[in-house]
Amino acid sequence: MALSEFAIRKAKPSEKPYKMYDALGLFLMVNPGGSKLWRQKYSYMGKERLLSLGAYPAVSLAKARRKRDETRELLAEGTDPAAQKKLDKLEAELASRTTFKLVAEEYIESMSERELAPATMRKKRWYLLDLAKPIHNRPINDITSAELLYLLKSIEKSGRRETAKKMRGALSGVFRLAIVTLRAENDPTFPLRDALLPPKVTGRAAITDEKQFGKLLHSFDEFTGWQIIVDAMRFQILTMTRPGETRGAKKGEFDLEKRVWSIPAERMKMRREHKVPLSKQAMAIVEANWPTIDGVELLFPSLVSNRKWLSENAFNSALRRMGWSKEEVTAHGFRVTASTILNERGHDPDVIEAALAHQDKNVIRRTYNRSTYWDQRVELMQIWADLLDEFQED
Repeated sequence: MALSEFAIRKAKPSEKPYKMYDALGLFLMVNPGGSKLWRQKYSYMGKERLLSLGAYPAVSLAKARRKRDETRELLAEGTDPAAQKKLDKLEAELASRTTFKLVAEEYIESMSERELAPATMRKKRWYLLDLAKPIHNRPINDITSAELLYLLKSIEKSGRRETAKKMRGALSGVFRLAIVTLRAENDPTFPLRDALLPPKVTGRAAITDEKQFGKLLHSFDEFTGWQIIVDAMRFQILTMTRPGETRGAKKGEFDLEKRVWSIPAERMKMRREHKVPLSKQAMAIVEANWPTIDGVELLFPSLVSNRKWLSENAFNSALRRMGWSKEEVTAHGFRVTASTILNERGHDPDVIEAALAHQDKNVIRRTYNRSTYWDQRVELMQIWADLLDEFQED
């Protein structure tokens, strides 16, 4: 006679274990201590075997019968249920060890082997090893779009829309790696592409008025801090480069005879080598800061070590000490200043874009521009340097 929930609940323990049979090999073992354990008896390849299906009431009668039926289906397919159960357990343990953090660390290592810019790698580590901590110990294949949305929205609500957007991209990279290495079945970031608010577009704070920029240059002369920071900022302005490109300038990149600075591709945003023609004023700064100590390569080294870069915030900190607010000017904004003033004075926009190392979206134009604008850029850089002297004198 088949078991009922009523009969199971009423079953009392006795001095010895006893069995309460249901059907098709399923029975309940009632132990003296009061535990009630489901067992499934079956035969595989001529041998009688026993399978544990869990304890009552956590596993109800209906659930035990479902498990029994699943066992019978495996037998019909020629699979030993006990062996399959061990395999399932091993897979579950493997999945629990394949956490998001482990895959994220593999992803970061693979990205570092591609020789991405140091700033890019720092951002990826921040997104995946710091901001993503709430999901570090989660099996990567169990992570859902809903929990990622909650994580990204919490960042977005703090006002960091751009961070949330870029973090979604970094997360996606980790899940794509998990997919191709058979540790995840899908990328849960994919449905979130339109779920986040677009970043608020704000331009770099920059001075575009010539007289006002002249006042900024005057404040460089009055700065009482380290001269090397002022020289580095002047050099950045003269060469129209990015702060990081200037901070990483090494003497091995300079051809003093030809007055050319060749910035290697790995330090450029577009991952292309950029050659900068040096004006007389820029050359003067290079010569004044040329390293003469063996083993020292940096033109503008850190204040604490001549083998380390100036800090990422060195320029902006100096500007604040000079009395210029972050709403008025930033080191990144120097490029905006150069572009605006030179365009307003009627210089060739294509030459200006080439000087700024902006990449033309048109492949044919890009190739043409790189091969024909050198002479124009040499002239433009000297014009720009002379203009800066004029601004400071006014």
